[in-house]
Amino acid sequence: MNLLTIENMSKSYTDRMLFDHVSFGINEGEKIGVIGINGTGKSTLLKIIAGLEEPDRGTVTRGKKVRIGYLPQTPLFDEKLTILQNVVLNQKAEEEYRNLEGEANAMLQRLGITDVNASPVNLSGGQKKRVALVRTLLTTAEILVLDEPTNHLDNEMAEWLEDYLLKYRGVFIMITHDRYFLDKVTNKIIELDKGNIYSYTANYSKFLEMKAEREDIMYATERKAKSLFRTELEWMQRGARARSTKQKAHIQRFEELRDRKAIETDGKVEINALSSRLGKKTIELNNISKAFGEKKLINDFTYILLPGDRIGIVGPNGCGKSTLLNILTGLMTPDNGTVDTGTTIKLGYFSQENEYMDESLKVIDYIRDTAEYIQTSEGTVTASQMCEKFLFTGAMQYSLIAKLSGGEKRRLYLLKVLMEAPNVLILDEPTNDLDIQTLSILEDYLDTFPGIVVTVSHDRYFLDKIATRIFSFENGTIRQYEGNFSDYKDARSILDEGDEKVSSPSGSAVDEQKQASMATWKQKGTKLKFTYQEQKDYDTIDEDIAGLEAKIEETEASIVKMATDYTKLNELMAQKEALEKSLEEKMDRWVYLNDLAEQIEASKTEK
Repeated sequence: MNLLTIENMSKSYTDRMLFDHVSFGINEGEKIGVIGINGTGKSTLLKIIAGLEEPDRGTVTRGKKVRIGYLPQTPLFDEKLTILQNVVLNQKAEEEYRNLEGEANAMLQRLGITDVNASPVNLSGGQKKRVALVRTLLTTAEILVLDEPTNHLDNEMAEWLEDYLLKYRGVFIMITHDRYFLDKVTNKIIELDKGNIYSYTANYSKFLEMKAEREDIMYATERKAKSLFRTELEWMQRGARARSTKQKAHIQRFEELRDRKAIETDGKVEINALSSRLGKKTIELNNISKAFGEKKLINDFTYILLPGDRIGIVGPNGCGKSTLLNILTGLMTPDNGTVDTGTTIKLGYFSQENEYMDESLKVIDYIRDTAEYIQTSEGTVTASQMCEKFLFTGAMQYSLIAKLSGGEKRRLYLLKVLMEAPNVLILDEPTNDLDIQTLSILEDYLDTFPGIVVTVSHDRYFLDKIATRIFSFENGTIRQYEGNFSDYKDARSILDEGDEKVSSPSGSAVDEQKQASMATWKQKGTKLKFTYQEQKDYDTIDEDIAGLEAKIEETEASIVKMATDYTKLNELMAQKEALEKSLEEKMDRWVYLNDLAEQIEASKTEK
């Protein structure tokens, strides 16, 4: 069932066309991720869907009873009410019989908001976003519109939200740059690209494959058009005579080829490894401790940064991760211990919040304030050329910073940090507000960066790509793990299992309870037999599987034939994916039914 339809929509922002006569719909059961380079209009699209902005042209049609819950990038609260009241009161106006206080309180606690009866006045930006997330998740709505819900969530919170959205029965559409998150919870990707919208019935991994196929078809079509244009041009240059209908049609075809809109290729954030020479002495942390009041964040921590270090820092919000970075950069002094910094150290600090930007400046002037020229492995590069590499085209370079989107300002800030050619790069939540393309190139850059990298991040994909050592904040201490984030999670699982064995030794009451439960389960399972539906499925499932395999082969053959028709190809790819999903479900059912059949036979033999 269709819940919302956008038809022939156009929208511009200042002199930039965000959407050019685009159409798409939102249907029941869809879990949608929106991706695109910063500045392509992702947040604007969500605001239009939520009814907070109107398109310049086109229509937005919502079902009569379709309600929408919206999570903005910067949420607002009634400061006269408590945090809990801000979350719950607007719900009671709709359905007074629902008692949401308990559920809201539990969710707030889960997201690190412990004093739910406090005023929202003193909440940090990240805390406000998490409170607003709870408020939106509890909204009675058919469509949830979520703008960056994973920002400001630590790893455990992100995993909780994953589980919540996987179980969520309604529809949601969200912007997030967390690639593992997109992969796990979405079944549809909407890509914004150069004023167009492309829809893919896929999670993030499958989307990458389908996008590559789309682009291959698009480039092949463009090559054919160019070849035909050259042929037509030669014909025109020989002297076309517009005397017959056939000749006129020929001339018209030439003009259409000449005036067609050329395919624009994606710009890429290309970053050379810029750094200054790093001496033998780096940064040495000697028995440092730091507390705020009675809360001790860092306790007697010692570490010497090594050349080539790639350190990822993880832990719950408020545990002291950013505090450690501030001590490393000299912005904060430890209560105890010392920090010794080598004379050749040149720090580049990409903080959670952009430094102050004079928004009346032009983009190019902001970068020139840092450096007119820089030396790279390719030689001398000007500030303007570096801006080009960061997707700030000639026109954008002379635009005011005030006209940039939030993500574009983050990209500009990152460029300035790297233009300083640091040899120690400190990154505090670099994945917040940077688009996936920029993150991918940043990851490639860090692979070749000859200096030291220390990053705080909740982006598991990013940490898996760049980290070789993890610092984990655990109950007031910093514990080191070798490897990337996945290696750290594996190590933590082994340690947690060991802790459980210690706390629940063999022969304990817990073990006895488990054994009793297993015995009860075995007793209940002695009378085994098929239900009516299971017997019916067991009799026909082999034929069903064979039929699905045949349909998949037919669809694959049609895909080869329709390689030049993108619209039909997209439909066939979606059809193939649905068939493969059905086949996978049938195969799982086949395994279950055959296992059950074997158990039934075994139970008969025992009798």
